[in-house]
Amino acid sequence: MFTGIIEELGTVTSLISNKGNLDITIRANFISELKIDQSIAHNGVCLTVVSIDEDTYSVTAIKETLDKTNLRTLTTGAVVNLERGMRLGDRLDGHIVQGHVDQTGICTAITEANGSWYFTFDYDFALHNITIEKGSITVNGVSLTVVNSKKDSFSVAIIPFTYGHTNFNTFKVGTVVNLEFDVIGKYVKRITELA
Repeated sequence: MFTGIIEELGTVTSLISNKGNLDITIRANFISELKIDQSIAHNGVCLTVVSIDEDTYSVTAIKETLDKTNLRTLTTGAVVNLERGMRLGDRLDGHIVQGHVDQTGICTAITEANGSWYFTFDYDFALHNITIEKGSITVNGVSLTVVNSKKDSFSVAIIPFTYGHTNFNTFKVGTVVNLEFDVIGKYVKRITELA
């Protein structure tokens, strides 16, 4: 489980295709604290550490993950949002995040607003995910509050700290992002569908 509070930015140093999977190597500052089999969210995607080197570690994304996330668009040198799994007893500063991306979205607008930014994203409503005004959403692993919720789009307001400490500062119109919708909302929606 994660909180959506990004711990640090990592840099992709290597991408190796392996029988339909993708081995991803990342340079990060917390390497000395990692262990094999640990879960780390990469742009919101929970992946398992499979090897550790001096200043890098590697994870493997399977075809299912690549098909449903923006990890398939990674390039060497790309910056990814990183968060290690939450420890029992930690504060939940963001919201409950599983690291299970529901679908991707596309950045359709970026508006600067006197030192902050509004980012708008469209997503495929046919996949039955929803947002609500002032509800939680995870974009590339970042816990955010929804503004301007619509049937197939929403916006988020980004403060300077978040802009500077996540990969939001690399987004452009057309950037593909990972979306994890609020877990409570997903259960409520499923229950009402079955009722």
